[in-house]
Amino acid sequence: MKMTSFGYMQRVCICLVLLLMATGPCLHAQLADRVYKTDYQIGVDRKGELRVEVDNISFFRDNEYSTRSMDGYTLPGFWVQPKAVYYPLDNIKLELGVHMLRYWGADKYPNMAYQDIAYWKGRHQDGLHILPFFRAQAALSDHVNIVLGHLYGGANHNLIAPLYCPELNMTADPEAGLQVLYHSKRFDLDAWVNWESFIFRNDVHQEAFIVGLSSRLKLNDEQSPLHFYLPLQAVIQHRGGEIDTINTSSVQTLMNGALGVGATWTIDHPLIKRANVELDGLGYYQQAGTLWPYDSGAAFHAQASVDLHDFRVKGGYFVGHKFISLLGYPMYGCVSTKEQGLTFPTMKTGYIGVEYSHTFAPGYALGIDVDLYCQGKCTAVDAAGQRSRTSMATSFVAGIYLRIHPSFLIKRFGAD
Repeated sequence: MKMTSFGYMQRVCICLVLLLMATGPCLHAQLADRVYKTDYQIGVDRKGELRVEVDNISFFRDNEYSTRSMDGYTLPGFWVQPKAVYYPLDNIKLELGVHMLRYWGADKYPNMAYQDIAYWKGRHQDGLHILPFFRAQAALSDHVNIVLGHLYGGANHNLIAPLYCPELNMTADPEAGLQVLYHSKRFDLDAWVNWESFIFRNDVHQEAFIVGLSSRLKLNDEQSPLHFYLPLQAVIQHRGGEIDTINTSSVQTLMNGALGVGATWTIDHPLIKRANVELDGLGYYQQAGTLWPYDSGAAFHAQASVDLHDFRVKGGYFVGHKFISLLGYPMYGCVSTKEQGLTFPTMKTGYIGVEYSHTFAPGYALGIDVDLYCQGKCTAVDAAGQRSRTSMATSFVAGIYLRIHPSFLIKRFGAD
């Protein structure tokens, strides 16, 4: 979407107004932690409790892209999860409800997995995109949790932006399958299988699932003023299946991985709270299939942020050679989603941004995010193999998000 100068300035002014409205003495940074993430710890002394919870994120996000990588669009809407939550034991948690997604102005929604597989032309739903929701969780110890059903996904995986687009916290179906969570003083691990599409015999679409790993080795105490860590992350998508009857060579396996080093400096200052820097090397590999034009690629991503008294200032730089991101922004990859068959053998993207988050109470948070992306000049190759040079492109993204998560105690079974 190409913007006029007036349209661009208008959006900048709107975002500045939103930032001024959000400014206040209780504001804090870490939008993802306060707005997107869900606490997975089972509370103490919850045995026998039956609760009703309503989890919701309302959002308005504007993506103004002036690049050949992707089209711009706006996301106005909300998702909501009304559910019953029961704790039969001290270490067991059960959740049952529905997940509903609504875009303002939309009347019909795909009835299949909403991330990517919606292109497979399943039946549609009218009014809302609705899915049943169920999660069974067992805390095996103070360090280990097992989750079956709907997972603690999205931002909870702590994947870096080139591997996972934060926008999916609003638009994607809840992940479902199996998850293992481990947390200790020196090591964190999140391993999961997200089963995106189940098939029966003679079905007309492919089986698809994602295997993910997100871990962090903490080289010293996390509470130290200067903390060092080593992140290791991987996302693998497999499509096909043993009873896939679409054709004989339909199996596709795509992989992303990242290995890095990071440091967080906690500062005891009234204004500057903390600073973080992280450097990551990334890889892409198409182990089976011909879905993407490149079989392998590599990238480098550097990011830094500073938490001030009431906001976070952030920036980063990405350079990729034949790298394709499975779940990240298309601008963090060398394939265009805007022009079919268009590729960029080498892609460079820099960004700066500012974010605010305000926690009203546990489960209630407001977030505002404004980012400016700049893609450097590069070589573009079209479907016919013709080469051309792209010009430098600047893109603008802004959003406001509200998380509401009330919880009501209905009854405590077994209480005196």
